[in-house]
Amino acid sequence: MANTSTRTLRLLSLLQTHRYWPGTELAERLGVSVRTLRRDIDRLRELGYPVEARRGVDGGYQLTAGGALPPLVVDDEEAVALAVGLQAAAHSSVEGLAESSVRMLAKVVQVMPARLRRQVEALRAMTLPAGWDSPTRPGVDPGVLTAVALACRDSEHLRFSYTAADGQHTDRHVEPHRLVSLGRRWYLVAYDLTRHHWRSFRIDRLTAPHGTGSRFRPRDLPAADAAEFVRTSLGNLPRPYRVEALVDAPAAAVRERIGRWGTVEELDAEHCRVRMTADSLDWPTMALGALGADFRVLDPPELLEQIHNWGARFNRARA
Repeated sequence: MANTSTRTLRLLSLLQTHRYWPGTELAERLGVSVRTLRRDIDRLRELGYPVEARRGVDGGYQLTAGGALPPLVVDDEEAVALAVGLQAAAHSSVEGLAESSVRMLAKVVQVMPARLRRQVEALRAMTLPAGWDSPTRPGVDPGVLTAVALACRDSEHLRFSYTAADGQHTDRHVEPHRLVSLGRRWYLVAYDLTRHHWRSFRIDRLTAPHGTGSRFRPRDLPAADAAEFVRTSLGNLPRPYRVEALVDAPAAAVRERIGRWGTVEELDAEHCRVRMTADSLDWPTMALGALGADFRVLDPPELLEQIHNWGARFNRARA
């Protein structure tokens, strides 16, 4: 019989892949008695897993949704799918999704066996994403992102090679603070230990990042947050537009078309509210126009002006 920890993980895996398990069948799969199974179920509940029990002759167990997210157990294929999906989400234009995806990707890759990392890299290398982004926009290596994210999380000194805008190559030694996704690019906000001041580094110009194993006590950032620091340091980076519109269509239909690029809030059976963040108003204009339903723009005023200009141009084309 497997030891208690291994058996508990096996029990959790079975509960996550089957809607309902009769108690006798579940005990047989684990090679334990029904009494031992009950103790293992109680152990899972102590860890935060909401396991419901059904009593009687046909009694059994079922894993249900709870009030908090407990630790998850995934198999090899699920781990690869999760990592690939997070890599794709790391380039999302949905506000907040890119940063959280990179943090989660760093956690997954850190504990992933080398054989699974090779599968993830092969899938990434052989997959060409189709989208509206410019094909000339420099890509970001997910391995670089995860390495930098782990150093930020662990407050670990980081070394890397950096290529400036003028092509000059330098070696950097920094205290990494935070990763920021702005203007369709990734930036590292860090304290440069050689030049003794705060800097923002474009991730696509950064190569061979590696932690030194040396930890540091985080300094106070001279800005409200890392995103504001990057905006200030770049100066001319446009602030994103926050778009809000009311759409005369069911929320489910709108989510199916543009849900991946924003949030859709149901107002009633035939109306919903759409919110999205974009660096340019071109994409929101196309997205709302492609819904095939009437809509009313609430914000920003610049979007109303753009739609008016597009409409006038289309009318001239018809004439």
